[in-house]
Amino acid sequence: MKPPVGPETGTPAVSVCLQVLKKRADFVRASSARRQGTAGIHLQARKRPEGEASGIRVGFTCSKKVGNAVARNRAKRRLREVARIVLPELGRDGWDYVLVGRKDTTAALPFDTLLADMRRAMRKVHG
Repeated sequence: MKPPVGPETGTPAVSVCLQVLKKRADFVRASSARRQGTAGIHLQARKRPEGEASGIRVGFTCSKKVGNAVARNRAKRRLREVARIVLPELGRDGWDYVLVGRKDTTAALPFDTLLADMRRAMRKVHG
């Protein structure tokens, strides 16, 4: 059985190639680690201790400050797509990443700008 693929690129969907954070404790641990903010994304990243889990794990969050449910879901969809594109190339094995949506900007910025913000944040976190 083949994994599901993205609509146009033919690459695996984010849930297939990256593990998604679901537990609150994982989000809390990432919030106290390295952080990097850009205009469209706030990135939190932490290196996991040996033996905790393998691979790249990613979580997404948007508070009610981002807007109503429609706005939050749109922002999270955009964050998932950015993670699907950027994390396989710049993410490191053994790290957790949490992408936090920003009020009024995550859903409204042009997608190319959002990608550039994510790449810049990843370089700063690992640089």
